[in-house]
Amino acid sequence: MKECVRILSPCGILGYGFPQESFVNGIERKPDAIVVDAGSTDAGPHKLGAGCAIVSRMAMYQDLQMFVEYGVKRGIPVVIGSAGGAGAAVHVQWTLDILNEVLKDAGVSAKVAVVSADIPHDVVRQAMEENRVHPLGTNIPALTPSALEATGHIVAQMGHEPIVRALDTGADIVVAGRAYDPSSFVAVCTREGFDLGLAYHMGKVLECGALCAEPGTTKDCILGTIYRDHFEVEALNPIRRCTVTSVAAHTFYEKENPCILHGPGFTLNLTDCRFEQAGEGVVAVYGSRYEKADVYTVKMEGARKVAYRTFVVAGVRDPLLISKIEAVEEQVKKSVRAQLHRLAPDSYQMNFYNYGIDGIMGATEPDRTPGHEICVLFEALAPTQELANTVCASMRSTLLHYGYEGRKSTAGNLAFPFAPSDVPFGAVYAFSVYHLMQIPDPLALFPVECISMPR
Repeated sequence: MKECVRILSPCGILGYGFPQESFVNGIERKPDAIVVDAGSTDAGPHKLGAGCAIVSRMAMYQDLQMFVEYGVKRGIPVVIGSAGGAGAAVHVQWTLDILNEVLKDAGVSAKVAVVSADIPHDVVRQAMEENRVHPLGTNIPALTPSALEATGHIVAQMGHEPIVRALDTGADIVVAGRAYDPSSFVAVCTREGFDLGLAYHMGKVLECGALCAEPGTTKDCILGTIYRDHFEVEALNPIRRCTVTSVAAHTFYEKENPCILHGPGFTLNLTDCRFEQAGEGVVAVYGSRYEKADVYTVKMEGARKVAYRTFVVAGVRDPLLISKIEAVEEQVKKSVRAQLHRLAPDSYQMNFYNYGIDGIMGATEPDRTPGHEICVLFEALAPTQELANTVCASMRSTLLHYGYEGRKSTAGNLAFPFAPSDVPFGAVYAFSVYHLMQIPDPLALFPVECISMPR
């Protein structure tokens, strides 16, 4: 039985990049695994809906190259969770294609275990009929058959159990689809019999890379070591250090309750958690508790296309226009609707965002005192890209020349940083599935396939 397990977390998302020196420092500590989370819903539903990645192919290649050179060649297992960003089949395949290229270029052979997280629509439909699907939060509507039908890829956040099964195959590299962020880290720990409460807490801290250090960043490496009664975290870059404050603060990151964290089939209870400075830049954590849930649930994510977008970014410096910008924007909307009278008013949307006044917080902004210049971002949403382009062009030309009271010039009201000014964005997606589904077996929905690479 091992006294401890060490995990090297290189960065917050695979493809973000990290200093080679920090990574080598971690490798010299002889980690039992290199584990990285590759996904997030922070960017919204677009990556899942459009089937595209969060990072570039070149950035992904660079990070994977380091894993192969310093990890696979030394017999250190590599575990990737939420591959490709959103973790659907298309994202997993994108990751595998790049990994195959990296291995081929390096002249290295590897056994790769692939864990799928895609949930077939008929599985969700049956669960709905059996009342096993529920909204994740009070502000999310119940899932309907029509919303399900309009949804493209559906994935579920797997727990640690499927990733354990993948590691048990003896794989050199595990590439998992959508996973609960700490699950990949926990899988390495629980195979050696370490406490699940400590493992999930350590995974929660490690999954964002060095964001738990001071100064924090997702683009640097962190080392986690789990023991039988506690775990420790330490930065691997001499310019950073882990402190009680930094690690405790990151524990509370992205949580509505600082002491309770829900995951697939469990609750992590940190009520009795204790943080101690165990050495220079090293923090020890005790008392994290894993509480098994009565019913095993996984969070499902799915997106549907809702519109197409065209937007414009422009600057305004006239203090008179800034002082009445919202009133002018409302007049612009009225004018555009009159110009496009052949279009049904509810067939498109026009939105303005005034950065420098309330562009971030909107109606909840407590200080609406504008600066001497503001950035106005406006968009048109419509059923087709052509229609979005048309509406946005009318918004732009109307606001550019709108004659507000007191204006002394007939020149343009807007300063455009780019030409062309109008940017056709493409399809817009919304989460149509953001629900919990009860499942009888944490392994059933997440099959494992082993392949040899390079192909």
